Amino acid sequence: MAEDRPRVLVTGGSSGIGFELARQFAEAGHDVLIAAQDVDKLEQAAELIRERAPEVEIDTVAADLATEQGVFELHRAAGRIDILCANAGVGSGGGDFTETDLQKELELIDLNVRGQVHLAKLVVKDMAERGEGRILFTSSIAGIMPGPFEAVYAASKAFVRSFGEGLRNELAPKGIGVTVLMPGPTETDFFHRAGMDNTPAGQMEKDDPELVARQAIDALMADKHAVIGGGLKNKLETSAIRLFPDPVKAQAHRSQTQPVDYEGEGKGGLGPAAIGGLFFVGALAAAGTAVWLQNRQEEADGRDRRRPEAKADFEVAGQSQS
Repeated sequence: MAEDRPRVLVTGGSSGIGFELARQFAEAGHDVLIAAQDVDKLEQAAELIRERAPEVEIDTVAADLATEQGVFELHRAAGRIDILCANAGVGSGGGDFTETDLQKELELIDLNVRGQVHLAKLVVKDMAERGEGRILFTSSIAGIMPGPFEAVYAASKAFVRSFGEGLRNELAPKGIGVTVLMPGPTETDFFHRAGMDNTPAGQMEKDDPELVARQAIDALMADKHAVIGGGLKNKLETSAIRLFPDPVKAQAHRSQTQPVDYEGEGKGGLGPAAIGGLFFVGALAAAGTAVWLQNRQEEADGRDRRRPEAKADFEVAGQSQS
């Protein structure tokens, strides 16, 4: 590890968004440690990144972050971490709650919730001692609404979103910046591994993980509290659905996650036309408030510039904005 290069830890870094985060940080001149459970995929990912960024150090740790032992092993092996990308997570769906596998859902909670808290606790203590650091938590747009047919997953991502926002407020005086990434459906193995190939979300066109990772890095290095990953359509629809009560959010979510051949009773209330109308109204409202929100942000930025700067002066990576 070079003394003048920040070191980035990316969990879930062997594929998807995690791989792209690791690759883009490496190409921007950061040493990178990628962690995942599958040794073969981990080494393949590391070799691909080394080919693209031969001047930096790319290390790997194989660990099961759904276990205490795995988290401790990773932390011991990691050494100094300047940027943590807490990206590891799994999904679970493909049927209603009476049909899905309890053991898989408990393992999901262990990784998506317990493992995130455990690793963050260890890394944050190290960062606080130095008075600087950055953390990116990968949540999901599923974390802003109840999630029929993936209820445990959506709840876990709501936890991550709230956890990240809470830590951001708490840790700012210690020089630690926290950003929450909320991607929409992204072109990864997520839906297949979650048993959700037979759902509208699993079958729809998805965002490029390269784009999502670039947006995440831009937001993290700009010290933004959160970023909705993906294209404009995803951002508008997500902004729109925030305006509605949870029952409407749940139905909108259900329209994407209910298996297409589901034969259960009832459809949860609102039909597709009603949901489409609500999204349209919400999108208009979101667009109508955009200027006001931008003005508020500019005012806040002006106030922030008059405050002491946080102790986190890492090299800015990936300045291009989609």
